[in-house]
Amino acid sequence: MPFLTKRTAGMSATPLMPNTLRIGNGVAWQKNEYRLSNQIAQRDGLGISPQLEQLQQRRFCANIDCSSGWMMPWRNRRRPVFEGQWGCSGRCVLVMVQAAIHRELGDAEKSTISSPHRHRVPLGLMMLAQGWITKSQLQKALMAQRERGSGRIGEWLKAECGLESEQIMRGVSMQWGCPVLTTEGFSPESMALVMPKVFVEKLGVLPLRTAGSRILYLGFSERLDASAAFATEQMTELKVESGVVDAPQFETARGRLLECDGVDVKLETVEDKDAMAAKITAILEQKRPIGSRLVRLHENYWLRMWLESGGIGGTGSLPTTREDVMDHVFSIGCNSLKKE
Repeated sequence: MPFLTKRTAGMSATPLMPNTLRIGNGVAWQKNEYRLSNQIAQRDGLGISPQLEQLQQRRFCANIDCSSGWMMPWRNRRRPVFEGQWGCSGRCVLVMVQAAIHRELGDAEKSTISSPHRHRVPLGLMMLAQGWITKSQLQKALMAQRERGSGRIGEWLKAECGLESEQIMRGVSMQWGCPVLTTEGFSPESMALVMPKVFVEKLGVLPLRTAGSRILYLGFSERLDASAAFATEQMTELKVESGVVDAPQFETARGRLLECDGVDVKLETVEDKDAMAAKITAILEQKRPIGSRLVRLHENYWLRMWLESGGIGGTGSLPTTREDVMDHVFSIGCNSLKKE
């Protein structure tokens, strides 16, 4: 029989998602290491019996309160797998999903959604402090912006003061402490599989390219979005590098991506987190994926399922094809990404 020891490391990761538990996703069971008795025998230099070798091949339920003794009660249930863990029944899968929602929810219940916090020095003031523009140029651009009641200050600096796009992007890069990225090497067909296109449309984020099978570059046109970058990193198991992209390049690349076929996605609105947990559990029990993961991106919860191993490529957990991969995006209450 296995026994449970408390450790800071996670369980061994699955072949499907080799980095699932090494990236510290904070799941409730991450700090519980399930060590089989034959592993203990190896540690102590003892022999391993055939019975113990057979025990090692069995799966164990990730629900620590499972009444079945954590052991697979029947051989034909090997799915669904959720975040690298297996649940022996729908009830146990529900517990796993509830823990993931609680993890992703964090302090969101205690806060209200409002306009983004302006924690950066305004672009115009920063460019003025750097000596890139004069006070009269900034005043002229601000006056035009107020009269029209729209537009970004960088656009008005170009229109009213003759600044070049390169100068504006250099200022935005310094404002956000990030590099200026280009669309060189952009493949819309493959990047359309990275995330649901609704995020690309609504949140101003654009997957640009991968590098060395380890890094994913995300481009933003106005300001960086840490929530989008973190959620993408958790979902793809790749290190995400964020940067700003010149607006015309960004819009051209985004248009090309939106024309490509992406992963099938279903947008759903639920009443509360309990209803969402029940809905996700029902989907997992119906689809029986070999792998699945849940991340929160602002007010939305993104569930991705890999239905068969053919959907997993060699670059993190990015899909190689839209086949055998499925996305669900949940929103609670009125926080919906559905198109009007």
